[in-house]
Amino acid sequence: MSNDPLLQPFQLKHLTLRNRIIVTSHEPAYPEDGMPKDRYRAYTVERAKGGVALTMTAGSAAVSKDSPPVFNNLLAYKDEIVPWIRQMTDAVHEEGAAIMIQLTHLGRRTRWDKGDWLPVVAPSHHREAAHRAFPKKLEDWDIERIIKDFADAAERMKAGGMDGVELEAYGHLIDQFTSPLTNELDGPYGGSLDNRLRFCFDVFRAMRERVGNDFILGVRYTADECLPGGTGKAEGLEISRRLKESGLIDYLNVIRGHIDTDPGLTDVIPIQGMASAPHLDFAGDVRAATKFPTFHAAKIQDVATARHAIAAGKVDMIGMTRAHMTDPHIVRKIMEKREDDIRPCVGANYCLDRIYQGGMAFCIHNAATGREETMPHRIPKAAVRKKVVIVGAGPAGLEAARVSAERGHEVVVLEAANNPGGQIRLTAQSERRREMIGIIDWRMSQCEKLGVTFRFNTWAEAETVLTEKPDVVIIATGGLPHTEVLSKGNELVVSSWDIISGDVKPGTNVLIFDDAGDHAGLQAAEFLAKAGAKVEIMTPDRSFAPEVMAMNLVPYMRSLQKLDVTFTVTYRLESVEKSGNQIIAHVGSDYGGVAKQQTFDQIVVNHGTIPLDDLYFELKPGSRNLGEVSYDELIAGTPQSVERNPEGAYQLFRIGDAVAARNTHAAIYDALRLAKDI
Repeated sequence: MSNDPLLQPFQLKHLTLRNRIIVTSHEPAYPEDGMPKDRYRAYTVERAKGGVALTMTAGSAAVSKDSPPVFNNLLAYKDEIVPWIRQMTDAVHEEGAAIMIQLTHLGRRTRWDKGDWLPVVAPSHHREAAHRAFPKKLEDWDIERIIKDFADAAERMKAGGMDGVELEAYGHLIDQFTSPLTNELDGPYGGSLDNRLRFCFDVFRAMRERVGNDFILGVRYTADECLPGGTGKAEGLEISRRLKESGLIDYLNVIRGHIDTDPGLTDVIPIQGMASAPHLDFAGDVRAATKFPTFHAAKIQDVATARHAIAAGKVDMIGMTRAHMTDPHIVRKIMEKREDDIRPCVGANYCLDRIYQGGMAFCIHNAATGREETMPHRIPKAAVRKKVVIVGAGPAGLEAARVSAERGHEVVVLEAANNPGGQIRLTAQSERRREMIGIIDWRMSQCEKLGVTFRFNTWAEAETVLTEKPDVVIIATGGLPHTEVLSKGNELVVSSWDIISGDVKPGTNVLIFDDAGDHAGLQAAEFLAKAGAKVEIMTPDRSFAPEVMAMNLVPYMRSLQKLDVTFTVTYRLESVEKSGNQIIAHVGSDYGGVAKQQTFDQIVVNHGTIPLDDLYFELKPGSRNLGEVSYDELIAGTPQSVERNPEGAYQLFRIGDAVAARNTHAAIYDALRLAKDI
């Protein structure tokens, strides 16, 4: 038996958990028609295969029709969900893991124009800023109905083979009852703490009557809202004790903070550049005060932190949820003493930011997550060994190299710079995005173990590539900043890359014209403002930085607002001209009827990249496929069979920004789904 604290079993009532690592409830937004069908099941089962003790699925499965999903939640109020749940639980149990599900009523944390267009309900008329719906104040018959809905849903989950149910309280309806900030009901459900907790206990009592004692019930709740007038730590500890003493539940899953705004949500679930494990000590205080099984998760992205959480007695079970989106096999690698092979979560939060914009959760640097039906987490060997030459050692090129080497091929990577990383190395120069370099470091480590040959400081020309006598050539040369977007004066502007890299000295009065809306524009703004410049960010869009998305925007705004950066939307920079040592900006609008001038001493354009693709077109005539990719074969996950030039000596492909300006995830996905079939 290992003496690793993380690998010790834990007895939760009648349920033996095989180690101390869990995946806490989260909604990856994979449901189809509100059901956990094949994609959802494959994603969940992969983490069980990886050795996790308990996977909690369905962040916020809806128990009522007036709790409509806002990020494609499961619909636990439908009887038809039971067989889908059963398929998933059976598959997880076969892999030796336990499985639970999280149930909720969203209360005001949704919208009335979703689902069946029913009124949003809450214990007050106060709107939640994040979802903007003004709720109906709950009536007695609403409360009775919703309590019954919780009990019905719990019964369905038990029928589906779940080991237990966790109630999502924090930020949702149960917490809206508990918090004095959101409960304006009269007794018996409003006023005193006893009354404000009554709804929670009535729900648990109704559920327990349905599911019996041989079923785990828990709650994920906030024990400190960190808001003036809200539930504070002292009251939160009292709530924790009362939850334990009720005898209705089996564990506490502790949250600190509030999620009614984007900044609040980001403090609860920190992203890159923010402190790791910021609420772990607080969770430890709850466990010490209650001496009751305590779970916790909040930016526990590395094994060392997780091990400390258990060894120090902070919690009984530690959640590594985003970390398991990045690498579902963390526990297996710990058991095999291969911790250095664990793919690190870099906190980019691409996963969560996508679901809050209505997309599926995908990991920025594991393109197999959420695509388990078609993309492998473990790369199979190829039947025939080939020579694969890759040009470019950015994220796309390194992923192509890693996967090709895992296939057993001989791999050579040619890179013009003296270090790998491409745009990510530039991105990681910013303090808040330094963790991004983990995407590169992990791939370099894996490639070195697999025997990939790297040739840095090598400007690859066609002859350089052909000298290698390749069977396959992959062009991953990325792109260069595209700044020639004005009708006049393009030679007078610089790129966001010029500023971030330090190649161009910051001005004192700077306009950033950003119509790419990605991180580079905001990184350049922060660099300039910290250097003392007066900075204005201008975009023709109706909102700025839409590609950065909500939670990633929070740290930028906290910094840029303090630095007095100006944000101007719906205006377009049309042309610039020199006037002495100043630059005159001619500004218009896509909406028409506007023409104005502003004066700056530096203008930065952030307009994405244009492909660096000359080498690709040089090599194209000598290739068997003439560069063509069969999209049908790519999507189906079968080898590329296009042969337009039988005399060609090699297959030729290009990936990532060498094709078109996209993002890191797209570059890595390009590489994985192409190289896995070479």
